[in-house]
Amino acid sequence: MKHISLGILLLFITFSANAQSKIGTIDAEYILSQMPENVAVNKGLETYNKELQTELEKSIKEYETLVKDYQDTNADLTEEIKKEKESKIIELENEIKGFRQKASVMMQMKKNELTGPLYEKIDKAMQQVIAEEGFTQIFHAGASGLAFSRVEDDITLKVMDILGIEAQDPQPAPENTVEN
Repeated sequence: MKHISLGILLLFITFSANAQSKIGTIDAEYILSQMPENVAVNKGLETYNKELQTELEKSIKEYETLVKDYQDTNADLTEEIKKEKESKIIELENEIKGFRQKASVMMQMKKNELTGPLYEKIDKAMQQVIAEEGFTQIFHAGASGLAFSRVEDDITLKVMDILGIEAQDPQPAPENTVEN
């Protein structure tokens, strides 16, 4: 008899715990892509990418000038001056390689800087939906996150309503590209 009572009590506790939880999902990346401010973010990223590209091209031209000068005057130079010029060329070559490696990190940092305030707006609207509808947990429904969620548990459109955003086709962010 005690086992049956204990089983019923555990079953009741399980149902009570499930009844108290309200789980939802949100796709913040989709909301971000729909925000009008995202156009300015994308333009800012494009501008920053062009600045990085210009800086890289300047270094490459300087490198090419040093190499050409070295090749043109190599026969007339002393060993000491040759080594000095070679050292400068190698140093600049390493700087160019390092800059290329850092460029994608710099682009990501710029993206975070520009999108941070937008994510704060999304979070504030999400907190409002959570408070109004009593959600206890919200999962991100992004591309690599959630495997399944019921449509009625998705608060993405509710958050967009609070932000005054109408759903349209998402605008992709510019690629993190620094070439050459």
